[in-house]
Amino acid sequence: MLRFVRAFAPIVTFLSLIAFSSASAQDETSYPIVIKHALGTTTIEKKPQRVATVAWANHEVPLALGIVPVGFAAANFGDDDGDGVLPWVAQKLKTLGAEKPVLFDEGDGIDFEAVAATKPDVILAAYSGLSQSDYDTLSQIAPVVAYPQSAWATDWRDMIRFNSTGMGMAKEGEALIKRIEGEITDVVAGFPQLKGKSAMFVTHLDASNLSTVNFYTANDSRVKFFGDLGLTSPKSVREATKPGQFAAAVSAERVDAFDDVDIVVTYGGQPLLDAVQADPLLSRMPAVEHKSIVMLGRNPLGTAANPTPLSISWVLKDYVALLSQAVEKSAGK
Repeated sequence: MLRFVRAFAPIVTFLSLIAFSSASAQDETSYPIVIKHALGTTTIEKKPQRVATVAWANHEVPLALGIVPVGFAAANFGDDDGDGVLPWVAQKLKTLGAEKPVLFDEGDGIDFEAVAATKPDVILAAYSGLSQSDYDTLSQIAPVVAYPQSAWATDWRDMIRFNSTGMGMAKEGEALIKRIEGEITDVVAGFPQLKGKSAMFVTHLDASNLSTVNFYTANDSRVKFFGDLGLTSPKSVREATKPGQFAAAVSAERVDAFDDVDIVVTYGGQPLLDAVQADPLLSRMPAVEHKSIVMLGRNPLGTAANPTPLSISWVLKDYVALLSQAVEKSAGK
């Protein structure tokens, strides 16, 4: 069994990450691969044949690269039919002609026994909230690729980079990133009104108690995705962002801090929207005043607003259209 060096280190660049696995003259991956991440250092001695993933969406990387994991976490949000597989994942499995693999129930945390039962050669978790204890336990099963810097702060590019490197497919991972970037560029080109507008992603609002505004910080992947779409993160959100923190909260009494927000994205329906617009404090936000709000449901579309390797293509056109409609209402337009 491989031994892992426990070492906390800052994020390193992708190029330095794969220095140990750089391609030879024939572009063949060399081993061992050594990956430094927030929870230590992982060494992979040979190309993994059995890939397992834990936490949210990591399985989409091998699937996007044509590899069906031996097991991955069941979807616990936005799964309309309750089968544990989101529609873009089901679509990819069908394209690959693959049956649904083992699904890990993570309702009460990682099911270590279930993961071990799949006998993986590597466990991918670049986008996750693994604790050091989780990582140490999983590492007794197989080499683990953890998040590069902070829990739940890995963007979709680094999710692909770290996980594909752990599979011995770094080159293919980079090609996948370029393909997705090209698709985003093509779609966003049709919505020039998004460029430069500021967007804030509110985690949730309680219609019965609007005294606090909870929102995702600039560290969160949903907020980072705004940048891919031509939007900016407002100064108010950037200033509230602390290292390693993906969410923050501000009293509604300080709502004037969000005067620099052009559009708001959040989860909810018409009753919540009505409550926000009627609230004496929140209604003072320019984005609320102009009705520049995108209300996402707890459904696949709302789930895909948190970008992942397969969900981006599935949701991109619809999501950009919703954001564009909100932008057109901003600044009184």
